[in-house]
Amino acid sequence: MPTYIGLYKLTDQGIKTIKDAPGRVEDAIKGAEALGGKVIGVYSVMGEYDYVTIGEFPSDESQMTFAMALGSKGTVRTTTLKAFTKEEFAEIVKKLP
Repeated sequence: MPTYIGLYKLTDQGIKTIKDAPGRVEDAIKGAEALGGKVIGVYSVMGEYDYVTIGEFPSDESQMTFAMALGSKGTVRTTTLKAFTKEEFAEIVKKLP
């Protein structure tokens, strides 16, 4: 399955209700699983972003559905990066002219 890195920033609403965040994380994991995804890791981080996730989804569409569902709740803004393994990267590079 394709791998995705999620970068999340709390909104004003998200920080006001930060005590509810652990439950929201668990709900998000269940939501990912309902879309056929698998959450590999969830990290609270310091710096420009508040959370970083690593996950797998069966397709770009299922990952986008997940990200839009999270964003629609109003507590985080999402940025998604599609990740490629070193083996996938090597195959892509082989195709260069």
